[in-house]
Amino acid sequence: MARSKIHVGLEIGTSKICMVVGEVKSDGSVKILGVGQSKSVGVRKGEIYDFPQVRACVKDALVKAEDASDVEIGSVFLAVSGAHIQGVNHAGSFRLPESEDTITAEHVDEAKEIARAVAIPQDHVYLHHVPRRFGVDGFQQAASPIGLTGRTVDADYHVVHGIRSRIENQIKCVREMPLDVDDLVFSPIATAQVALNREARERGALVIDIGGGTTDYALYVDGVIEATGCIPVGGDHITNDIHLVTGLPFSKAELLKVREGDASGDAARSVGVVKVGDDKGFAETEVKRQLLNDIIRQRLEETLELLVSRLPAGSCEKIGTGVFLAGGTSLMRGFGELAHETFQRDIYRPEPPELSGVQASFKDPQFTTALGLIRYAQIVESERSPKRGILGRLWPFGK
Repeated sequence: MARSKIHVGLEIGTSKICMVVGEVKSDGSVKILGVGQSKSVGVRKGEIYDFPQVRACVKDALVKAEDASDVEIGSVFLAVSGAHIQGVNHAGSFRLPESEDTITAEHVDEAKEIARAVAIPQDHVYLHHVPRRFGVDGFQQAASPIGLTGRTVDADYHVVHGIRSRIENQIKCVREMPLDVDDLVFSPIATAQVALNREARERGALVIDIGGGTTDYALYVDGVIEATGCIPVGGDHITNDIHLVTGLPFSKAELLKVREGDASGDAARSVGVVKVGDDKGFAETEVKRQLLNDIIRQRLEETLELLVSRLPAGSCEKIGTGVFLAGGTSLMRGFGELAHETFQRDIYRPEPPELSGVQASFKDPQFTTALGLIRYAQIVESERSPKRGILGRLWPFGK
């Protein structure tokens, strides 16, 4: 009888560092055993710029996760992000020898290798090779074409790559805990594991994970990844805009954004002023709600428009299910209305209904990526062959 397996996911974000410990039981269900969270210091736009500070924050999250779960953690699945990470679709075709007309596993492997061989900059490294679809003589197949008759085998992959040194810095930070890295996962791919079920992927869905320093996205069409990417803009940029316009300290601008801000554009929500008190509770200044909400809406509008410009032409029409919002900034009042106005699609905030042991606060959208790492680990574990992983990663810095 299969035994349960414990996996740990780690997200080193701009605003928070989160480590989640999950137990995958023999029946496939997942129970969250514990969570360790620490305020993130030393990360900007999803990338490490102050190594000692980030290392201390990760250590704090590790201690909290071990205490909460009563598990000694030895390795993690690590989410990575940053504008340097790119996703691209690439197809390859292999023509069978003239003496052969039945497609074998070796023929399919040849087509896979051609499709995976994307030219990347010298300072980059592969993160994922995600299979999208196969074909025979230009006709798309729903499954592996092994055993079919044909002259050419087609393979199509989504390839994700990023700057080696920036990724290595995150790995180094983890290994100095000391912990091993089981695998690296581009953040929006992890988020999608919780946000989307099979039906949503088949009908077309867009996942937008907007955190403190980045906006990650993953678009699924006809059940496969169509596009992924990262925009180096997030909630901290909104706070900085408020700080610059109003002259308030950054910390007060953040509180004002969270407590009073609204991105909907509804005029009824922009009436009057907000009084901002000093540390002793006395009125320090007043900010017009119209001004505050305009600042927030303009920055979020710009971010969503930039995201749309990154998507393949015409892909928004293929989003049949809708748009799924995750990340701490997605909790901004009125952001759902703004997203609906931009995409003209249904808007959802994913919840993990099939996970047990999750505290109510942990179902918050800002934790979706961390939960997604556990789901990702579960999939890799169940489909991994003895020799190589499901995604066929070419990462050269394994345990």
